[in-house]
Amino acid sequence: MKSFGVHLFFLLFLAAIASVTVQAFTGTYGINYGRIANNILSPDDVVTLLRAAKIKNVRIYDFDQSVLKAFSGTGLELVVGLPNENLRDVSANADHAMNWVKDNVLAYLPDTHIRGIAIGNEVLGSSDEFSGFLLGAVKNVYNALDKLKLSHLVQITTAHSQAVFADSFPPSSCVFKDNVVQYMKPLLEFFSQIGSPFCLNAYPFLAYMSNKDQIDINYALFLPTKGADDPKTKLHYDNLLDAQIDAAYAALEDAGYGKMEVIVTETGWASHGDENEAAATTNNARTYNYNLRKRLAKMKGTPLRPKSVLKVYVFAIFNENLKPGPTSERNFGLFKPDGSISYDIGFHGFKSSSADSSLLSLKEIRASSWSGSYSIILTMATALLLVL
Repeated sequence: MKSFGVHLFFLLFLAAIASVTVQAFTGTYGINYGRIANNILSPDDVVTLLRAAKIKNVRIYDFDQSVLKAFSGTGLELVVGLPNENLRDVSANADHAMNWVKDNVLAYLPDTHIRGIAIGNEVLGSSDEFSGFLLGAVKNVYNALDKLKLSHLVQITTAHSQAVFADSFPPSSCVFKDNVVQYMKPLLEFFSQIGSPFCLNAYPFLAYMSNKDQIDINYALFLPTKGADDPKTKLHYDNLLDAQIDAAYAALEDAGYGKMEVIVTETGWASHGDENEAAATTNNARTYNYNLRKRLAKMKGTPLRPKSVLKVYVFAIFNENLKPGPTSERNFGLFKPDGSISYDIGFHGFKSSSADSSLLSLKEIRASSWSGSYSIILTMATALLLVL
């Protein structure tokens, strides 16, 4: 009878967890925390910076312990990354996937609010080096979460670049490339089963740089322009980002997954570039990111999906001085390495050592409301796993 009672309580508890299912994203605005640099703030200072800027949603590209520990007790919502180079091993061995989840997710819950795991980044569409391992890694990590009773709390995703599309203009003509479909369709089928969104890295900056003669820079920067019309849908677009997102929706529709949500996991504009990157200026970067914040504050969707409120992670917190490639790659940050703002779009950075001291230490702040209930839920889940 005691065993029956424990199991009945456990089933009811899991039902309660399901009823408070969380998404990996809260609100409309988030940011990427890239760290390919040797001169940026410590993770503890980054937490203080983000809380001061009231940015709650954060993505990292790995599972660095110092970051996971710094985010503990802050209430910030974190998506961790399984890097591309780990896909082969995790795909081939379910036990390795389980150990990875235990070591890098379960071990930090509930204090660190890990809301999602990004499996690889821009795996499909260019090189096929890791393409064959993506779905296996996704399934093994999800199954590990499911066995640990965490699949309702931690969302599985993977981000795609525009390279997965055969054509994206007009938006309604967009489809997945032939060499991508063999990997994409099984992935989309699994994501549709577990309720994961389609994650897109969308850069009007890059599109403009590649098509300066055809794209009005005002259209790319959310500035007044005649815009563009889609002859098939008769929809009008007044900015390039909306068009890029609706192109993704069109490709999903063509593949049979038109109901899947699209979330923008990267977008931004470089503030400095090489001689052939004339659009990479501080003024353009400020204009793009300021207007993006205004657009997101309207809590609206795109012309094709007007009721699906757009969610975006901007790229990125910092200029990263060790990133390879053109100069623009090292100048996407909203903040300089010392925490001061790169340009003014409404955030307040670290202005000086005295300004730093005026910001609250986040180790003294424990998030309330859902933060507390989230901690209780995961603590009880862990205890029940031990009991059962």
